[in-house]
This record gives sequence, structure tokens and C-alpha cells, in this order.
Amino acid sequence: MHAGEAAVTAELVRGLVRARFPEWDGLPVVPLVSSSGTVNAIFRLGDTMYVRLPRLKGGVKGLLKEQEWLPRLAPHLSVPVPDLLGRGTPSDDFPWPWSIHRWLDGTHPAPHADLALDLAEFVESMRRVPYTGGPPSYRGGSLAMVDAATREAIATLEPDLDTAQATALWSESLNAPAWDGPPTWAHSDLLPANLLVRDGRLSGVLDFGTVGMGDPACDLMPAWAVLSAEAREVFREKLAPDDATWQRGRGWAFSMALLGLPYYRETNPPFAEMCRRTIEAITTTSSSRR
Repeated sequence: MHAGEAAVTAELVRGLVRARFPEWDGLPVVPLVSSSGTVNAIFRLGDTMYVRLPRLKGGVKGLLKEQEWLPRLAPHLSVPVPDLLGRGTPSDDFPWPWSIHRWLDGTHPAPHADLALDLAEFVESMRRVPYTGGPPSYRGGSLAMVDAATREAIATLEPDLDTAQATALWSESLNAPAWDGPPTWAHSDLLPANLLVRDGRLSGVLDFGTVGMGDPACDLMPAWAVLSAEAREVFREKLAPDDATWQRGRGWAFSMALLGLPYYRETNPPFAEMCRRTIEAITTTSSSRR
């Protein structure tokens, strides 16, 4: 998916596990081909574990953040998250750290899911985490950080997008009043590939490489990236963000989708399709309830 991506194979992972965790040597190692993740490669390890390895050097920071904070955050969250079972270290065979986690059963939510209350409860549990002094969340700053890249993406998508409308919607979010409250904890990447569902309920949340503190608006992204239009309104009513925070949250969802669609169109079709649905959800929302 990326230029310079590491070649991570099942054979490599078997060797890493054998050298670092000999007690798990011999367990089957199988690539998780159904994953639409973009930063880390995932391999099942036996029936109860999985191995998570950065595809790029740029993914190391998030993996180390997850190793540090996930065990501390887990007791405060409303749904299970993957227990960290082992910390892999760089070696001659693989230059970066990696992790082993406990496997969580579940499926990713179907398009336009109705998980409003469960997602709102998870977001609220993130905001109640008692720790201060955490790292900045990936999308916890100003939308101005991604303004140039987002406008470039809008221009790139011109054949398939009403660029005038997209630019107006983006500008609306960009110009929303900034967050003026204290920084709060946020997952910052609540997209379908990071959510698990069982029996119609949210059963787990994955990938805490983007977690941190900042503007809570970024955790409103699933309103457009995950939920149906009806569930979106329930989600909004439950969390009760002010209009400016809702606009910034929509901006983060829009930027993610606009940037992701052209980049992953050929290399990660499931992720690109999620981006298309998110763009459609935003561009077709009535102006009165954006």
C-alpha cells in the first residue's frame, strides 16, 4: 500500500516469535487477509492471539504509544480492547518493535450500522479516563493542519466529486470556532476497521496507535464513517456536542475520506469504499443538521 513498505510474511513472523517468545513457537501463523488496516500488518497466532507489526517506520510511534497506554486505558473503557501480551523488539530480521495481543472475536460493522448508543458510550468512557499529561491524539489539533492536503485531494477527485460543494463544506468545518476546553482523551480513529460487533452490539475497539489528548471532536468521525443517518442523530443527541464541535468532527471525517480515497483506491479497496460512503454521507446531509 505504501512506497518503501516492509515485506512482512508469515515466515518472518514465525521467526520473530520463535526468537522472542519461544513459549509460543510452533503455533500457526496466518496472515489476516480480511484486514483493511493501513499502517500495521496483522497475523493470527494460534487461536487466541495476533501479531501486529508496522508496515513502515512511520507506524512505530503509534505502536509504541499503544504499548504504553493501552494497558492503562483498558480498565476505564466501556468495551473490551486487545490485551497486550508481548512486546517484540527490533532485530536483524525486522528493524522495528512489534506487539502480540489477545484476539477479540467479532466482525466489523456493516455499512450504515446502528451502533449509536454503544459508540457514544465508548466515546464518553474515553473522555472520562482520569489520566492527565497523555500524548496528543492524532486528530486532536486544528483542522488547519490538514487544510492544504484536503484541498489538494478535493481537486484530485474533481471528476467524481462536486468540488464546489466539497470545498464549501470543508471551509465550513475549517472555520468553526476552535475547541476552548481542556484536552480530553480520544481514540481518534473510530473507523469500521477498528470496531468489532457481536449480536448487533459494539463488542470491541481496536488500534490505539492514534490515542491521546486534545480536541474531542475527532471522536465524532463515526457519525459519518460508520452510522446510518438515523443513528447519526441518536449519536449526536447522546453526546450533545455544541455546533462548533460537531462541525469540526465532520471536518475530520471529511478530510480522512477525501485523503484516503485517491490514496487507497487501488491498493486497499475496502478502505477506499469506506471513504466513498463517508463522503456521500457528508455531502448528502441536509444543511440544517450537518
